[in-house]
Amino acid sequence: MTDILDIAIGTITMRPYVFAFFTAYLVAAVPHLGWKKTLLFTVAGYLIAFASEYSSINTGFPYGWYYYVDTTRDRELWVAGVPFFDSLSYVFLTYCSYATALLVLGPVKKAGRDLVLLETGRLRRSFSVLFLASLFQVFLDIVTDPVALQGSRWFLGRIYGYKEVGAHFGIPLSNYLGWLLVSALLVAALQLIDRFGGRGEEKPAGVAAPPLRAFYGPFLYLCVIAFNLTVTLYIGERLMAITGFFIYTLPIAMAGVLLFQKVDRYHKDELAAHLAEFPWSNATSTGSGRPGASN
Repeated sequence: MTDILDIAIGTITMRPYVFAFFTAYLVAAVPHLGWKKTLLFTVAGYLIAFASEYSSINTGFPYGWYYYVDTTRDRELWVAGVPFFDSLSYVFLTYCSYATALLVLGPVKKAGRDLVLLETGRLRRSFSVLFLASLFQVFLDIVTDPVALQGSRWFLGRIYGYKEVGAHFGIPLSNYLGWLLVSALLVAALQLIDRFGGRGEEKPAGVAAPPLRAFYGPFLYLCVIAFNLTVTLYIGERLMAITGFFIYTLPIAMAGVLLFQKVDRYHKDELAAHLAEFPWSNATSTGSGRPGASN
């Protein structure tokens, strides 16, 4: 019993940044989706991620052949040869990628001092969101995996490696193709849970409309990028860090400009559709409006 407790405590204390990100995920997802859908996706997302990792270390699919170094098996939770925290990370990476795709694609209304995303069920479950969120998640891995491979040089520790040195800072291209496939499965699972996970409820438990709620997920996305680029610089991998900065400069600039341009430039039917599905939304508040807005 003492060993189990030590492992449970070690799982958190050894990876505090993972559980900090996971807590931020709950803070962002619960007001957005509600407790039921958030918990359903947490379980489903973890199982999909674990299955993909278990398959790859045993068959080479979908990420290519890699292996875990089990030096911490007696100090943190492992499941069938896979570190628990690693599969859990997919859950918050998927959600913040999904939330970022929604913010990029959906209309935004200024409501007092708030900015409200006029999302609808149709947008949430669209192929556009599926495609863009999957790419967002792959691009997170393009920044995180190379520095994670250098874990022996920072507090992550050496936890995994590839059987053959890959072309991208040691990461094989098969890894990113695998991430694209698994990310699409994870986002599709989230969309499916969103469709059927809370039918018949007027307002799901946990759903709320705190100020700037639509920005919580995208902010978590940026925090994951910033954390990994900071670690990359810390270990002295300047080329790796510069590559990461270059990868994200254009999409972040484009998303920022697009957001600025589309605030209060929505159609009346977009607002009506949003309020019909989410009558508790802050979009009912009076906004200041801008020239050209249809509100």
